[in-house]
Amino acid sequence: MLTTEPFFYFMPNLSSHLPSTANLSRPAVLTAWLDAQFGGIAYVMTPASEDASFRRYFRVAFQASPPAPYAGKTSLIVMDAPPDKEDCRPFIKVAALLRGCGVNAPKIYAQDLAQGFLLLDDLGDTTYQTALERGADAQALYLDAITALVAWQRGTEAQTLPSYDEALLRRELDLFPDWYVAQHCGYALRDTERAMLERTFALLIAAARAQPQVFVHRDYHIRNLMDVEENRPGVLDFQDAVIGPITYDLVSLLRDAYVAWDEEQQLDWAIRYWERARAAGLPVAARFDDFWRDFEWMGVQRHLKVVGIFARLWHRDGKDAYLADVPRVLAYLRNACVRYNELTPLLHLLDALERKII
Repeated sequence: MLTTEPFFYFMPNLSSHLPSTANLSRPAVLTAWLDAQFGGIAYVMTPASEDASFRRYFRVAFQASPPAPYAGKTSLIVMDAPPDKEDCRPFIKVAALLRGCGVNAPKIYAQDLAQGFLLLDDLGDTTYQTALERGADAQALYLDAITALVAWQRGTEAQTLPSYDEALLRRELDLFPDWYVAQHCGYALRDTERAMLERTFALLIAAARAQPQVFVHRDYHIRNLMDVEENRPGVLDFQDAVIGPITYDLVSLLRDAYVAWDEEQQLDWAIRYWERARAAGLPVAARFDDFWRDFEWMGVQRHLKVVGIFARLWHRDGKDAYLADVPRVLAYLRNACVRYNELTPLLHLLDALERKII
Protein backbone atom coordinates (compact mmCIF):
# COMPACT_ATOMS: atom_id res chain seq x y z
CA MET A 1 0.00 0.00 0.00
CA LEU A 2 3.00 2.26 -0.34
CA THR A 3 2.69 5.36 -2.50
CA THR A 4 5.83 7.44 -2.93
CA GLU A 5 9.20 7.44 -1.23
CA PRO A 6 10.13 8.02 1.56
CA PHE A 7 6.71 6.93 2.78
CA PHE A 8 5.74 3.45 3.98
CA TYR A 9 2.59 1.53 4.96
CA PHE A 10 1.76 -0.53 8.09
CA MET A 11 -0.81 -3.01 9.64
CA PRO A 12 -1.74 -5.20 12.86
CA ASN A 13 -0.40 -8.44 14.26
CA LEU A 14 -1.63 -11.23 11.97
CA SER A 15 1.74 -12.90 11.59
CA SER A 16 0.25 -16.38 11.13
CA HIS A 17 -1.34 -15.15 7.89
CA LEU A 18 1.69 -13.34 6.55
CA PRO A 19 4.00 -14.71 3.88
CA SER A 20 7.59 -15.39 4.85
CA THR A 21 9.59 -12.21 5.46
CA ALA A 22 12.95 -13.93 5.87
CA ASN A 23 14.46 -12.28 2.80
CA LEU A 24 12.81 -8.88 3.10
CA SER A 25 14.44 -5.68 4.29
CA ARG A 26 13.28 -4.34 7.66
CA PRO A 27 11.15 -1.56 6.08
CA ALA A 28 9.49 -4.18 3.90
CA VAL A 29 8.84 -6.43 6.91
CA LEU A 30 7.30 -3.52 8.75
CA THR A 31 5.13 -2.65 5.76
CA ALA A 32 3.91 -6.25 5.50
CA TRP A 33 3.05 -6.29 9.19
CA LEU A 34 1.11 -3.04 8.96
CA ASP A 35 -0.70 -4.08 5.79
CA ALA A 36 -1.94 -7.14 7.70
CA GLN A 37 -3.09 -4.93 10.58
CA PHE A 38 -5.14 -2.59 8.42
CA GLY A 39 -6.71 -5.08 6.03
CA GLY A 40 -5.88 -3.26 2.83
CA ILE A 41 -6.79 0.28 3.92
CA ALA A 42 -4.46 2.78 2.25
CA TYR A 43 -2.12 4.71 4.51
CA VAL A 44 1.02 6.82 4.33
CA MET A 45 3.89 6.45 6.77
CA THR A 46 6.35 9.23 7.54
CA PRO A 47 9.12 9.53 10.14
CA ALA A 48 7.74 10.76 13.47
CA SER A 49 10.84 10.87 15.68
CA GLU A 50 13.87 9.00 16.86
CA ASP A 51 15.61 8.92 20.19
CA ALA A 52 19.06 8.14 21.54
CA SER A 53 18.38 4.38 21.35
CA PHE A 54 17.89 2.11 18.35
CA ARG A 55 14.12 2.67 18.39
CA ARG A 56 12.49 4.58 15.53
CA TYR A 57 8.97 5.95 15.31
CA PHE A 58 6.78 6.51 12.26
CA ARG A 59 3.40 8.17 11.85
CA VAL A 60 0.79 6.18 9.93
CA ALA A 61 -1.82 8.48 8.36
CA PHE A 62 -4.91 6.67 7.06
CA GLN A 63 -6.21 7.55 3.59
CA ALA A 64 -9.62 6.00 4.33
CA SER A 65 -11.60 4.94 7.41
CA PRO A 66 -9.64 2.16 9.13
CA PRO A 67 -11.23 -1.05 10.45
CA ALA A 68 -11.77 -1.90 14.11
CA PRO A 69 -10.03 -1.51 16.51
CA TYR A 70 -8.74 1.64 14.79
CA ALA A 71 -12.13 3.05 13.83
CA GLY A 72 -12.25 6.82 14.26
CA LYS A 73 -8.48 7.18 14.16
CA THR A 74 -6.86 9.34 11.52
CA SER A 75 -3.32 8.30 12.42
CA LEU A 76 -1.29 5.99 14.65
CA ILE A 77 2.36 5.67 15.62
CA VAL A 78 4.40 2.56 14.90
CA MET A 79 7.50 1.80 16.95
CA ASP A 80 10.28 -0.06 15.18
CA ALA A 81 12.54 -1.58 17.85
CA PRO A 82 14.95 -4.18 16.41
CA PRO A 83 14.61 -7.13 18.81
CA ASP A 84 18.36 -7.83 18.83
CA LYS A 85 18.91 -4.32 20.23
CA GLU A 86 15.69 -3.36 22.05
CA ASP A 87 13.09 -5.15 24.16
CA CYS A 88 9.51 -3.92 23.76
CA ARG A 89 8.21 -5.66 26.88
CA PRO A 90 9.21 -2.94 29.38
CA PHE A 91 7.46 -0.34 27.20
CA ILE A 92 4.27 -2.40 27.20
CA LYS A 93 4.43 -2.96 30.96
CA VAL A 94 5.13 0.66 31.90
CA ALA A 95 2.51 2.01 29.47
CA ALA A 96 -0.09 -0.07 31.30
CA LEU A 97 1.15 1.17 34.69
CA LEU A 98 1.02 4.81 33.59
CA ARG A 99 -2.44 4.47 32.10
CA GLY A 100 -3.57 2.72 35.27
CA CYS A 101 -2.51 5.81 37.23
CA GLY A 102 -4.50 8.08 34.92
CA VAL A 103 -1.40 9.34 33.11
CA ASN A 104 -1.74 9.86 29.36
CA ALA A 105 0.58 7.20 27.94
CA PRO A 106 -0.18 5.84 24.46
CA LYS A 107 -2.56 2.93 24.16
CA ILE A 108 -1.03 -0.10 22.44
CA TYR A 109 -3.23 -1.48 19.65
CA ALA A 110 -1.03 -4.22 18.23
CA GLN A 111 2.31 -5.81 18.98
CA ASP A 112 4.79 -8.23 17.48
CA LEU A 113 7.55 -8.84 20.00
CA ALA A 114 9.41 -11.27 17.76
CA GLN A 115 9.86 -8.58 15.12
CA GLY A 116 9.98 -5.60 17.48
CA PHE A 117 6.90 -3.71 16.30
CA LEU A 118 4.28 -1.84 18.36
CA LEU A 119 1.30 0.11 17.06
CA LEU A 120 0.39 3.00 19.36
CA ASP A 121 -1.94 5.93 19.88
CA ASP A 122 -0.74 9.08 18.15
CA LEU A 123 -0.27 11.80 20.78
CA GLY A 124 0.55 14.37 18.11
CA ASP A 125 3.80 16.04 17.15
CA THR A 126 3.87 18.96 19.60
CA THR A 127 6.33 18.22 22.36
CA TYR A 128 6.64 20.53 25.33
CA GLN A 129 9.85 21.78 23.70
CA THR A 130 8.00 22.71 20.51
CA ALA A 131 5.16 24.28 22.47
CA LEU A 132 7.57 26.42 24.49
CA GLU A 133 9.38 27.52 21.33
CA ARG A 134 6.00 28.61 19.95
CA GLY A 135 5.31 30.73 23.02
CA ALA A 136 3.01 28.42 24.99
CA ASP A 137 2.24 29.19 28.63
CA ALA A 138 5.12 27.55 30.50
CA GLN A 139 3.34 27.77 33.84
CA ALA A 140 0.36 25.80 32.58
CA LEU A 141 2.57 23.21 30.87
CA TYR A 142 4.73 22.61 33.93
CA LEU A 143 1.89 22.50 36.42
CA ASP A 144 0.19 19.85 34.28
CA ALA A 145 3.47 17.90 34.19
CA ILE A 146 3.70 18.13 37.99
CA THR A 147 0.12 16.90 38.35
CA ALA A 148 0.89 13.89 36.15
CA LEU A 149 4.11 13.21 38.06
CA VAL A 150 2.31 13.14 41.41
CA ALA A 151 -0.32 10.78 39.95
CA TRP A 152 2.42 8.51 38.60
CA GLN A 153 4.28 8.47 41.92
CA ARG A 154 1.12 7.77 43.92
CA GLY A 155 0.72 4.59 41.91
CA THR A 156 3.96 3.10 43.24
CA GLU A 157 3.73 -0.60 44.01
CA ALA A 158 6.63 -2.51 45.52
CA GLN A 159 8.40 -4.92 43.17
CA THR A 160 6.48 -3.68 40.13
CA LEU A 161 9.60 -2.34 38.39
CA PRO A 162 13.35 -2.90 38.68
CA SER A 163 15.10 -1.09 41.50
CA TYR A 164 17.25 1.97 40.89
CA ASP A 165 19.84 0.17 42.95
CA GLU A 166 23.43 0.96 43.81
CA ALA A 167 24.77 -1.00 40.83
CA LEU A 168 22.65 0.96 38.33
CA LEU A 169 23.46 4.31 39.91
CA ARG A 170 27.14 3.41 39.78
CA ARG A 171 27.03 2.31 36.14
CA GLU A 172 25.47 5.65 35.26
CA LEU A 173 28.06 7.64 37.20
CA ASP A 174 30.89 5.73 35.53
CA LEU A 175 29.79 7.20 32.20
CA PHE A 176 31.27 10.52 33.32
CA PRO A 177 34.92 9.44 33.74
CA ASP A 178 34.77 6.86 30.96
CA TRP A 179 33.15 8.93 28.22
CA TYR A 180 33.25 12.60 29.12
CA VAL A 181 36.56 12.84 30.98
CA ALA A 182 38.63 10.29 29.06
CA GLN A 183 37.03 10.18 25.61
CA HIS A 184 35.66 13.68 25.15
CA CYS A 185 38.10 15.81 27.14
CA GLY A 186 41.13 13.55 26.61
CA TYR A 187 41.96 14.02 30.28
CA ALA A 188 43.96 11.43 32.23
CA LEU A 189 42.74 11.38 35.81
CA ARG A 190 45.40 11.44 38.50
CA ASP A 191 45.19 8.87 41.29
CA THR A 192 44.00 11.56 43.70
CA GLU A 193 41.24 12.57 41.28
CA ARG A 194 40.11 8.99 40.84
CA ALA A 195 39.97 8.59 44.60
CA MET A 196 37.98 11.83 44.85
CA LEU A 197 35.46 10.58 42.29
CA GLU A 198 35.09 7.32 44.21
CA ARG A 199 34.29 9.24 47.40
CA THR A 200 31.93 11.61 45.61
CA PHE A 201 30.12 8.80 43.81
CA ALA A 202 29.67 6.97 47.12
CA LEU A 203 28.12 10.09 48.66
CA LEU A 204 25.78 10.59 45.69
CA ILE A 205 24.67 6.96 45.67
CA ALA A 206 24.03 6.99 49.41
CA ALA A 207 22.01 10.20 49.11
CA ALA A 208 19.91 8.74 46.27
CA ARG A 209 19.28 5.45 48.05
CA ALA A 210 18.30 7.26 51.27
CA GLN A 211 15.41 9.02 49.54
CA PRO A 212 11.89 7.53 49.53
CA GLN A 213 11.57 5.21 46.53
CA VAL A 214 8.73 5.62 44.02
CA PHE A 215 8.02 5.13 40.31
CA VAL A 216 10.72 6.93 38.30
CA HIS A 217 10.31 7.64 34.57
CA ARG A 218 14.06 8.48 34.24
CA ASP A 219 13.66 10.91 31.31
CA TYR A 220 10.77 13.14 32.35
CA HIS A 221 11.65 16.19 30.26
CA ILE A 222 10.32 18.48 27.54
CA ARG A 223 11.18 16.18 24.63
CA ASN A 224 9.21 13.29 26.12
CA LEU A 225 6.14 15.28 27.18
CA MET A 226 3.47 16.09 24.60
CA ASP A 227 1.21 19.13 24.52
CA VAL A 228 -2.15 17.44 23.92
CA GLU A 229 -5.67 18.82 24.20
CA GLU A 230 -6.92 16.35 26.82
CA ASN A 231 -5.15 14.93 29.87
CA ARG A 232 -1.92 16.85 29.26
CA PRO A 233 0.86 15.88 29.11
CA GLY A 234 1.09 12.89 26.87
CA VAL A 235 4.06 10.91 28.21
CA LEU A 236 6.57 9.04 26.05
CA ASP A 237 9.91 7.20 26.29
CA PHE A 238 9.16 5.60 29.65
CA GLN A 239 10.41 2.07 28.99
CA ASP A 240 13.42 2.44 31.33
CA ALA A 241 11.25 3.22 34.36
CA VAL A 242 12.38 1.95 37.77
CA ILE A 243 11.57 2.25 41.45
CA GLY A 244 13.91 5.00 42.63
CA PRO A 245 14.47 8.35 44.37
CA ILE A 246 11.41 10.56 44.69
CA THR A 247 13.20 13.70 43.47
CA TYR A 248 14.62 12.14 40.30
CA ASP A 249 11.85 12.95 37.82
CA LEU A 250 11.41 16.45 39.20
CA VAL A 251 15.12 17.06 38.56
CA SER A 252 14.67 15.81 34.99
CA LEU A 253 11.79 18.23 34.53
CA LEU A 254 13.13 21.37 36.20
CA ARG A 255 16.84 21.00 35.36
CA ASP A 256 16.26 19.77 31.85
CA ALA A 257 19.22 19.23 29.53
CA TYR A 258 17.28 20.97 26.73
CA VAL A 259 15.98 24.14 28.39
CA ALA A 260 17.19 26.27 31.30
CA TRP A 261 14.99 28.07 33.83
CA ASP A 262 16.35 30.53 36.37
CA GLU A 263 16.56 29.27 39.91
CA GLU A 264 13.65 31.38 41.13
CA GLN A 265 11.40 29.59 38.63
CA GLN A 266 12.85 26.19 39.54
CA LEU A 267 12.13 26.89 43.21
CA ASP A 268 8.57 28.00 42.47
CA TRP A 269 7.75 24.80 40.58
CA ALA A 270 9.62 22.64 43.10
CA ILE A 271 7.61 24.13 45.98
CA ARG A 272 4.37 23.56 44.07
CA TYR A 273 5.35 19.93 43.48
CA TRP A 274 6.36 19.49 47.14
CA GLU A 275 3.05 20.91 48.37
CA ARG A 276 1.03 18.71 46.02
CA ALA A 277 3.10 15.65 46.88
CA ARG A 278 2.55 16.19 50.60
CA ALA A 279 -1.19 16.67 50.05
CA ALA A 280 -1.25 13.41 48.08
CA GLY A 281 0.46 11.54 50.91
CA LEU A 282 3.76 11.02 49.09
CA PRO A 283 6.80 10.56 51.37
CA VAL A 284 8.65 13.78 50.56
CA ALA A 285 10.79 15.43 53.23
CA ALA A 286 8.75 17.32 55.83
CA ARG A 287 10.91 20.45 55.45
CA PHE A 288 11.34 22.00 52.01
CA ASP A 289 15.01 22.83 52.56
CA ASP A 290 15.70 19.12 53.16
CA PHE A 291 13.72 18.26 50.06
CA TRP A 292 15.69 20.85 48.05
CA ARG A 293 19.00 19.36 49.19
CA ASP A 294 17.78 15.91 48.07
CA PHE A 295 16.77 17.47 44.76
CA GLU A 296 20.15 19.11 44.20
CA TRP A 297 22.20 16.04 45.07
CA MET A 298 20.00 13.92 42.83
CA GLY A 299 20.65 16.46 40.09
CA VAL A 300 24.41 16.05 40.44
CA GLN A 301 24.09 12.29 39.92
CA ARG A 302 21.78 12.72 36.94
CA HIS A 303 23.84 15.41 35.26
CA LEU A 304 27.11 13.49 35.59
CA LYS A 305 25.30 10.63 33.85
CA VAL A 306 23.83 12.88 31.16
CA VAL A 307 27.18 14.46 30.31
CA GLY A 308 28.64 10.96 29.97
CA ILE A 309 25.76 9.81 27.77
CA PHE A 310 26.00 12.83 25.48
CA ALA A 311 29.74 12.23 25.08
CA ARG A 312 29.13 8.55 24.33
CA LEU A 313 26.48 9.39 21.74
CA TRP A 314 29.09 11.37 19.87
CA HIS A 315 32.22 9.27 20.29
CA ARG A 316 30.59 5.82 20.00
CA ASP A 317 27.45 6.44 17.95
CA GLY A 318 28.40 9.45 15.82
CA LYS A 319 25.46 11.56 17.11
CA ASP A 320 26.78 15.05 17.71
CA ALA A 321 23.50 16.95 18.18
CA TYR A 322 23.61 16.47 21.96
CA LEU A 323 27.00 18.17 22.36
CA ALA A 324 25.32 21.58 22.13
CA ASP A 325 23.46 20.79 25.36
CA VAL A 326 26.55 19.81 27.38
CA PRO A 327 27.32 23.39 28.59
CA ARG A 328 23.81 23.69 30.04
CA VAL A 329 24.24 20.44 31.96
CA LEU A 330 27.70 21.44 33.19
CA ALA A 331 26.22 24.71 34.46
CA TYR A 332 23.74 22.74 36.58
CA LEU A 333 26.64 20.72 37.99
CA ARG A 334 28.68 23.79 38.84
CA ASN A 335 25.78 25.60 40.48
CA ALA A 336 25.11 22.63 42.74
CA CYS A 337 28.75 21.93 43.58
CA VAL A 338 29.44 25.46 44.82
CA ARG A 339 26.76 25.08 47.52
CA TYR A 340 28.04 21.96 49.25
CA ASN A 341 31.49 21.52 50.76
CA GLU A 342 31.43 17.80 50.00
CA LEU A 343 31.18 18.59 46.29
CA THR A 344 33.94 21.20 46.13
CA PRO A 345 36.55 18.65 44.93
CA LEU A 346 34.25 17.73 42.03
CA LEU A 347 34.00 21.41 41.15
CA HIS A 348 37.81 21.58 41.00
CA LEU A 349 37.82 18.67 38.55
CA LEU A 350 35.22 20.42 36.39
CA ASP A 351 37.51 23.46 36.37
CA ALA A 352 40.45 21.32 35.23
CA LEU A 353 38.39 19.75 32.47
CA GLU A 354 37.25 23.14 31.23
CA ARG A 355 40.85 24.30 31.00
CA LYS A 356 41.71 21.11 29.10
CA ILE A 357 39.09 21.53 26.37
CA ILE A 358 39.36 25.30 25.86
